Order: sequence, then structure tokens, then C-alpha cells
Amino acid sequence: MPMPVPSPAPRPHHLHPSEVQARVRLHSTPRLSLPPAMPVTVTRTTITTTSTSSGLGSSTIVGSPRALTHPLGLLRLLQLLSTCIAFSLVASVGAWSGPMGNWSMFTWCFCFSVTLVILLVEMCGLQARFPLSWRNFPITYACYAALFCLSASIIYPTTYVQFMSHGRSRDHAIAATTFSCVACLAYATEVAWTRARPGEITGYMATVPGLLKVLETFVACVIFTFISGPELYQHQPALEWCVAVYAICFILAAVAILLNLGDCTNMLPIPFPSFLSGLALLSVLLYATALVLWPLYQFDEKYGGVPRRARDVSCGRRHTYYVCDWDRKLAVAILTAINLLAYVADLVYSARLVFVKV
Repeated sequence: MPMPVPSPAPRPHHLHPSEVQARVRLHSTPRLSLPPAMPVTVTRTTITTTSTSSGLGSSTIVGSPRALTHPLGLLRLLQLLSTCIAFSLVASVGAWSGPMGNWSMFTWCFCFSVTLVILLVEMCGLQARFPLSWRNFPITYACYAALFCLSASIIYPTTYVQFMSHGRSRDHAIAATTFSCVACLAYATEVAWTRARPGEITGYMATVPGLLKVLETFVACVIFTFISGPELYQHQPALEWCVAVYAICFILAAVAILLNLGDCTNMLPIPFPSFLSGLALLSVLLYATALVLWPLYQFDEKYGGVPRRARDVSCGRRHTYYVCDWDRKLAVAILTAINLLAYVADLVYSARLVFVKV
């Protein structure tokens, strides 16, 4: 059996003098002592983007005329066109006399002007230079415009168009009412598209409490329109208290809206959610007293009220552009109840901001 041949021993490797010096220098270098490993905490970062989403899964192209081809841009073009046609039809025949006609004309002109400004800002990419918070302003305005156009679509035909004789002027007024309804639907659609979704980080005015603030202030403005005549409340201190309630709650809600539009919520001495909860609670209590006192002193004979419309002398005649005193009192009572419900809902949502930790 053949014996295994041993492998030859490795030859000694002769290092160059420079290599020897390098190795000696490497081994002679003192080792650096590393600090003990520190625990690392990973924090989840949330990125907030401020893009006007149309709700259709696409982002708006700003700073370019292409913004008009986006669904939200096309919707705003519809708003611009419908309000422009509405006031143009009325102005062409002069069918806007009286306080109700003036209100409707103001509504269409105002909505047209502000919508035009919003389109120009988005086309030119001037959101950063806009004096108000762009996260809150467009949806705040859209909500107000929807309510304004809704009121014009109801008030104008009921207090003006129905008293007009058949002819060209009446046809123009009916067409203007139709385009006012179209504008109302367009603005309401924008609110539905751009409002906050569950889990989405956005401006306060895009949330349900923010939109309720818009509703509360708008209803208060309509109430002020109906009580513009002091003869409705100056004869009773209780009715004067109701007017004070409407004014106080309107001012508080308007302050909350302006703080958000100006990004000034950190200027308050208390946390903003606490401010909102206190505001809503105070408004609920005040409006509850007004809901009791206003109908009691306006429609109860024991307190000098008129219980039936037929007994009001001012309602005995049909006059163009005129709303009789009894109807105005009833409208204020209904609007008071609507605003109380809005403030109750606002209180519920605002309390969740304070006591519910997400």
C-alpha cells in the first residue's frame, strides 16, 4: 500500500521593510474605547401636506393654467359662471329692488368676486403670499357661499319673483334663481370634496366643528336681518336679552373663525380646544334662554305677544318685497332653534377634542 506523500512545508514569506514598519505601526496604535450602546427610540413622523384634494384621488396643479382643468378647478369655473349669469340676468332688467333683491344681488356679486380671487391665486401659485391660511380659507368661503346662494335661491323667488308680472323681467328673474341653485350645489359639492376625512390631518375649518362655526355665524346674520327693525324687541327687556344673546354668540364664533383663518390660535392664554369647548357650552346656555324667551314674549298673549298671524295688522296686506312682523318673529324663533341644535352638536365635537386622546 503506497505511503502518503507529505506536503511540502510552506516557504517563509519575507516582508519588505516598509510592510514591517506598517504592521508595527498598526499594532502599536492604541484602541479606541467605544461608549456603551444607547437605547434608540424610534418616533413615528407624520407629514402634513396642504394640497386641495378634490376627493377624486388626484392633487391640484397650482401655479399654472392647468389648475383649471382639474376637477376642483372645473367646479370653481362652474361656480364663477353660474353666479356671473345670475347677477347679469337680474342687472340687465333691473329686477333687484328692495332689501331682499339687494341681498340676492349682493350674494351673487360677492360669490363671483371671491371665487375669481381663489382661481387667480391658484393659477399664479400665490397661496404662500395670501394673507389668510390657505388650509382654512377656501373651504370656509365655499361653505359660506353655499349658504349665501341657498338663502338667495329661497328668498329671491318667495319675496320678489312671485310678485312680478309675467314678462321678460320675470323670465330673467326665474333664470337667475335657477343659476343661483346651480351655484349653491357647486359650492356644496366643493365642501363635500374638501372637508376633512377620518384620520386626515387638515385645517380646523375643514372639520365638522369648523363647518358648524360657519353655519352658526350665518344663521346669526340671517337673524340680524329679520330683527333689523327695533320695534320687534325694544318693548320688552326679555326680547332685548335675546338680541344680546344673538350678538354675543355671533362675535364669539366669528373670533374662533378669524383665529383659524389668521393662524393665530396659539395667541390664546388657554389651549384652543378648551377655548372651543367653553365657547360652545356658553353659547348653548345662552341660546337655550333665547329659545324660551323669544317665542314666549312674541306669541303668548299673557306677555303681550300675538299668537296668530291673522291678528297682526302688518300681515293683512300683500306687498312686494315685504315680510310682515309676525312672519319675521316666527322666522327668528325657528332660526334660534336651528342655531341651538348647531351649538349642541358643536359642543359634542369640541368636547371630544379635549377629552378624547387620539
